[in-house]
Amino acid sequence: MTAEPVRIGVVGAGLMGKELAGVCGRWSQLVDHPSAPQVVAVADPNRSARDWFRQVPTVETFADDWRALVDDDSLDVLYLAVPHNLHEELYIAAADAGRDFLAEKPFGIDLHAAERIVAAIDASPSFVRVSSEFPFYPGALKAYAYARSGALGEVLDVRSAFQHSSDIDRGKAINWKRRVETCGEIGVMGDLGLHVAHIPLRLGFRPESVYGLLDNVVTERPGPDGSMVACDTWDNALLACRVPTDRDRSFTMLWETRRIAPGQMNSWSFEALGMDGGVRFSTRNPAVVQRFSIKDGEQVWEDVQPGHASAWPSITGGIFEFGFGDALLQMWASYLAERAGSLGDRFGTVTPGEALDAHRVFAAAVRSQESGRAEMPRA
Repeated sequence: MTAEPVRIGVVGAGLMGKELAGVCGRWSQLVDHPSAPQVVAVADPNRSARDWFRQVPTVETFADDWRALVDDDSLDVLYLAVPHNLHEELYIAAADAGRDFLAEKPFGIDLHAAERIVAAIDASPSFVRVSSEFPFYPGALKAYAYARSGALGEVLDVRSAFQHSSDIDRGKAINWKRRVETCGEIGVMGDLGLHVAHIPLRLGFRPESVYGLLDNVVTERPGPDGSMVACDTWDNALLACRVPTDRDRSFTMLWETRRIAPGQMNSWSFEALGMDGGVRFSTRNPAVVQRFSIKDGEQVWEDVQPGHASAWPSITGGIFEFGFGDALLQMWASYLAERAGSLGDRFGTVTPGEALDAHRVFAAAVRSQESGRAEMPRA
């Protein structure tokens, strides 16, 4: 197979833009992929941030304004990795220009922004998906496939969580993710929420009601000059949801996102339980996915080692273990394969519709926090 070259422009020269440059450098690990991506352009108002990309030999264009990349007809795909308050203007401009792009979560600073973004994409020829890499771990894919297979029987409970300790240090300087002005009222749900929503929404588990328990733990942090400034976003969020079934009942589902989770580093997990079976996986123990069944009247949890069974095949032997960089590679492989019409029945990146559904849940959680009762996500 002759892979089609894909010229990528990165808007936002932060961590994830740098990770993409590394992903492209490892692309030869994939077997018979239809695309051959290279990062060739970068835009960021911060000169030192974009200057990091001068060590990437494929980068030709350095700009301080994102418009230079949106207007560049030589680019095939854009990766748009900017603060939430910039999503609406940038994503709509890219859609209006007919650009294909991978967007960063949460797809707008609030629900109304997300609705306008999706409307612009629907009216354009752009191929657009949203970043969420953790479900591309082999164990997560096995858990998804098991839940999708019907092996759970009647579903009882689903739990999806992303817990890390990035803000456990009260002396950590404030940044844009800790301010409503740039992060949005949904706070940690904007930063981490789409990761926990990806698999449940792909399984069709859409909440009919949401009870939000939100917590702003650290209310001020050091500013650039060392003086304390307001830190006004939600640090932690626990969403208790009810999901309707085709019977006269609903099942419970918890979405948990925490920037302050003592004892955690950067752990993503998914669990689903039913009357006939269950499955659970955590990136904290990525070498094992656990499956539950009833055998000879006994309740049995068994450990399955997923190995390196990635969504897109790679040269890496199946006995080897998988990591964060591998998940990023697989996410980009999924996005570009789907763009090329070659994804088939493999697991795909978040769609604009799924991102919008997640925003509806997050907005309901904020209303619930204010009202003290469960709220319905609004279409």
